[in-house]
Amino acid sequence: MSNNLAIIFSDIKIQHTVFALPFAVMSAFLAAGGMPEVEKLVWIVVCMLGARSAAMAFNRIVDARFDKKNTRTQDRALPSGLVSAGSYWAFLIASSALFVFSAWMLNQLAFYLSPVALIIVFFYSLTKRFTAFSHFWLGLAISIAPVGAWVAIREEISFTSLLLGAAVIFWLVGFDILYSCMDVESDRVNRLHSIPERFGVKTALKMAFASHAVMVVFLLVLLEPTVLLGWVYLAGVVLVAGLLVYEHSLVKKDDLSKVNMAFFNVNGIISIGLMIFVIVDCVWV
Repeated sequence: MSNNLAIIFSDIKIQHTVFALPFAVMSAFLAAGGMPEVEKLVWIVVCMLGARSAAMAFNRIVDARFDKKNTRTQDRALPSGLVSAGSYWAFLIASSALFVFSAWMLNQLAFYLSPVALIIVFFYSLTKRFTAFSHFWLGLAISIAPVGAWVAIREEISFTSLLLGAAVIFWLVGFDILYSCMDVESDRVNRLHSIPERFGVKTALKMAFASHAVMVVFLLVLLEPTVLLGWVYLAGVVLVAGLLVYEHSLVKKDDLSKVNMAFFNVNGIISIGLMIFVIVDCVWV
């Protein structure tokens, strides 16, 4: 059992929670106007782990037959036979239950919205079957992190949390397009859809850059007076903009060898870095 669990955690890349979790944490600090209650912060983290684990498990289950045909993904746990579908379903149910329970521990609104959140994050895995704009659904799924964290602290959905959620949507759209460039041929063979598959890699790279430009705009809008963010946060946004430019410099239409570096390393720095700047601005400035 423990061996299966270790394989599943490796397969869903539990460490990639680092992409969405910092946005949930920074939203919690913004909602609290400083340091949130430690207990609530802990349950927010548990919620994030449960939701992402459930979403990734669902993705691995429904995409197993496609993963088997893709050289980049055929070594994943299900197509390679390392773990049974039954084990993955059990993990999915347990992760979903953990998420719902954690939401219940936060407040009533979070609990009521938890099934809706699960439906959104699960549905993303099906969107590549019928739309090239599945990247936007992934962005919507991840944007639940900052909106949900705000609900956890204040038991409401605010304009500020929606602004941060919008920034997350376009951030995800941008780097998911970059990542999808590696799967163009596999997507065509499997009749799956993506922006690179539909419009070509060259146009897709331009759309990814445009999406990241929109993300920066939404981050700048968060400087509006009612949010009480200042120069430290602005410095963080400038850093994010610079890192996004660097990220796009790594990926060329005829050279995708550095996509993984752009996807994992740079975006990890972006999310954690911006979180640090927000926390410093909220707590010490």
